[in-house]
Amino acid sequence: MIFSASSQIMIIAPILPQLGVQLDIPEAVQGTLITAYAFMVGIFALIMGPVSDRIGRRQILLYGTLAMTIALALHAVATGYTSMLVIRAIAGAAGGVLSGSAVSYIGDYFPYERRGWANGWVMSGAATGQIVGIPLGTILSESVSFYAPFLLFSASMAITFVFVWKFLPQPDIERNTTPIGVVGALRQYSSMLQRSDIAAASLAYFVMFLSISMYVVYLPTWLTQTFSIGAQDIATMFLIGGVANVITGPKAGNISDKIGRKRMILISCIGTSVVMFSTTFVVIRFPIAYALFFVIMVLVAMRISPFQALLSEIVSGNNRGALMSLTVSLGQIGFGVGGAVAGITYTVSGYTSNT
Repeated sequence: MIFSASSQIMIIAPILPQLGVQLDIPEAVQGTLITAYAFMVGIFALIMGPVSDRIGRRQILLYGTLAMTIALALHAVATGYTSMLVIRAIAGAAGGVLSGSAVSYIGDYFPYERRGWANGWVMSGAATGQIVGIPLGTILSESVSFYAPFLLFSASMAITFVFVWKFLPQPDIERNTTPIGVVGALRQYSSMLQRSDIAAASLAYFVMFLSISMYVVYLPTWLTQTFSIGAQDIATMFLIGGVANVITGPKAGNISDKIGRKRMILISCIGTSVVMFSTTFVVIRFPIAYALFFVIMVLVAMRISPFQALLSEIVSGNNRGALMSLTVSLGQIGFGVGGAVAGITYTVSGYTSNT
């Protein structure tokens, strides 16, 4: 599931220049395709979090994988900017159903001292997407059409639906039995955000994803225009980043189980900030981008698993889905805001303003 869901998000950045040409989308608004997806994830994640606490994580995973399979298949009928924007929004709604459920499931199924390890392995699906899905999808986009990678990920998500249906048990945890509606959900979120630790974690999630979006969405565009490279070069860069993720993700989660989550998160944030800022000054030849992107992915992977494991322990199991959905929602809103702003800053002031 993580392979399919993360790949269909990540593929937008490397194929954005081709997608813009094939659908005649102006450069300044290409980032809004990411914004539409991210905002719909944010909205539907908020809705589905409390629901998953009541009906169980397995049911949500079934609904979400089926909805994402259909949404990704719809990309084949996009004919221009408006239709693509609507389809990305539909995919975002499906993503919102899934968002938070995988991490919440891990929190339900594994004891706290094993969650960093488990999160590291599950999230390595995203790294596998970078190694296999993104390079293959980028090449398919150039050789077939922009919609080819989405059909590929639709097929893999369909397989995921079968796996969840056949093999994934519902964890035996106490469910939240209080009635839920719009007002009840808003009260639940409001009550959570009154806690300083949850408010701080939510704000951190928002800013971290905003920074990633500001940086990565127009990175392939900048590299393509600056060094006159092709889709295969970008695909190779994402492959290298995926290798870094695979190497780091499981180990980071395992190490954080032993030395503590917060220390690793802080090291990652400081390191990521320094490397991002230095990009346009350091990358004077394209091959340097390979090494820099490898380092970026190592630093990002260092914080994902520890952060998710840390979040899973802040609240009890019958509120875990709501908390994970709240933080995922705010993270996706941050990603969406970053994508929209990145297009403006890139076209007005260049990529250095993004970094």
